[in-house]
Amino acid sequence: MIEGTSIPGTVLVSGYSAAPKGTSMFEEFKHAGVVLEIDLETHRIMAVDATFVTELARSYFARLVVGFDVTQGAAQLEKVIAARFHTPSRESLIVALRAAMQRYMQIRSLDVHREPLEHVAN
Repeated sequence: MIEGTSIPGTVLVSGYSAAPKGTSMFEEFKHAGVVLEIDLETHRIMAVDATFVTELARSYFARLVVGFDVTQGAAQLEKVIAARFHTPSRESLIVALRAAMQRYMQIRSLDVHREPLEHVAN
C-alpha cells in the first residue's frame, strides 16, 4: 500500500494473443489473455488471471507464475511453463504472458505509475 492511502503498491497489466483454433479456449474466448498484478518495488508477480475454461488450469498456471520477478526476463518463466503446462493453448498463453510482461517493463521504464499515485497520496 502507498502510505496514508488505500492504493496498492502494485500495477495491473495484461497481454493477449489469438487462441488456437479448434480448442475450447478459441470457442469460448477467441483469445488467450493474461492479467498480472505486479509489485512496483520487488517487480514480482503477486497475482495472475488468465482465460482458461477450467478453474484447475487457472490455478495451476497461477502457481507457476506467482512470485516470479519480471525483471529477470520472460525466457526463464517460459521454460517453466513449457516444461509443466501441456495444453493446446500453451503457446498462446506464453505469447500473452510475454506481452503483459513487456507492458510492465514499458510502464516501469516510463515511470508513469508514480506521479498520479503521489498526487493522490498528498
